[in-house]
Amino acid sequence: MLSLFDLSLQLNGYPIKRANADLLKITALSEMDKKAFIEEKKEEIVAFHIENNPFYRELVGKKDFSNWDELPILNKKNLQKPLQERLSKGYTLKSIYRNKTSGSSGDPFVFAKDKYCHALTWASNIYRFGWYDLDFNTSYQARFYGIPMDFTGNKKERLKDFLSSRFRFPIFDLSDAVLERFLTHFRNKKFDYINGYTSSIVLFTKFLQRKNIVLKDICPSLKVCMVTSEMLFEDDKILLEKQLGIPIVNEYGASELDLIAFQNPEGEWQVNSETLFVEILDENDAVLPHGQEGRIVITSLYNKAHPFIRYDIGDIGILDEKSTIQKPILKKLIGRTNDVAVLPSGKKAPGLTFYYITKSIIEDDGNVKEFVIKQTKTDTFEIKYVSDKELNLAQIEKIEEAIILYLEPNLKFSFIRKAILKRNKRGKLKQFKSMV
Repeated sequence: MLSLFDLSLQLNGYPIKRANADLLKITALSEMDKKAFIEEKKEEIVAFHIENNPFYRELVGKKDFSNWDELPILNKKNLQKPLQERLSKGYTLKSIYRNKTSGSSGDPFVFAKDKYCHALTWASNIYRFGWYDLDFNTSYQARFYGIPMDFTGNKKERLKDFLSSRFRFPIFDLSDAVLERFLTHFRNKKFDYINGYTSSIVLFTKFLQRKNIVLKDICPSLKVCMVTSEMLFEDDKILLEKQLGIPIVNEYGASELDLIAFQNPEGEWQVNSETLFVEILDENDAVLPHGQEGRIVITSLYNKAHPFIRYDIGDIGILDEKSTIQKPILKKLIGRTNDVAVLPSGKKAPGLTFYYITKSIIEDDGNVKEFVIKQTKTDTFEIKYVSDKELNLAQIEKIEEAIILYLEPNLKFSFIRKAILKRNKRGKLKQFKSMV
């Protein structure tokens, strides 16, 4: 018998029962069978889109293909044209799952999945959450996410929350008074797990630290916390484990695809090799060996409504040397390709470098709650931060010394204290942005 969550998907045309069964068959394949299965699925999805998708056929430039490596690399800019022009034959705007990306990469666009593909996305989530003894139908989720502010969008999300057994903590206002109300809910409700944006959960955890509260002590039913959508730093993970009192699981996904990697109970970032095929490419689009850093390029093996074949998601990462076809491991996620600062000397530095430098110093005493960095010119950077009191000269000098040490001299920084940092429409906080 289908439970409420499964039933709501099934009634909306998403064959979740079939998807769950199919996914379990894929996970049971041997190493040799898995390799043959992936090759077969790659050929099948490309042949389907060349035959049935004029947009993709034009990109490929021919009616057949013999070499995977010669297929074009898709990116978000390729896809910024009306969805109707990108749909495969036989699919209409009414017969698909349609959504849009958050725009955190700077290139938002509308995408589509056929209903079976979207059901598989849910099956993939259900399977991985099951590693932590969580059930989408019965486990109660504390959800730290944004929510549409318009009446219809808001009510729609609230209904989805009800059907999905979750309680939403909207994250657009994270002042102490609001966080105090969050805490009351944890005292009064039997949550099984926390799921949501990293920066919001970190901010709530710092609030708990100031109050000397371990969340598990006041909400004993909590089992685990899943963080998503934003980078999780090692020292933040340590803080979360301490103040929440539960294991912290890091997930990496993209709404247009699926969960891409999910931390397994052994602590490895296991890549989804059931519904996706993940490659790491160099700047010339050549496949890199495991252990080398490059662009993360992903193929959705099941989406027939819309091609995501060799799709450059805009992130940089490394696959672990011990990865296998059956169990690929993401060794490191370095950040987005557009989050790179080009310095006056010509040196390129990932935006995260600045974040690590400033983070290690200005968070020493817990004064600074959160901050973002923006490069306005090749030699000029702006740091906006939220804190109890303004940074003093000694702290600023320390940051400048660290920047010279890690990067180069003569860079200019301005520090701007804010009451609140601006998040995007979905509540994400973009931590580094280059305007150059």
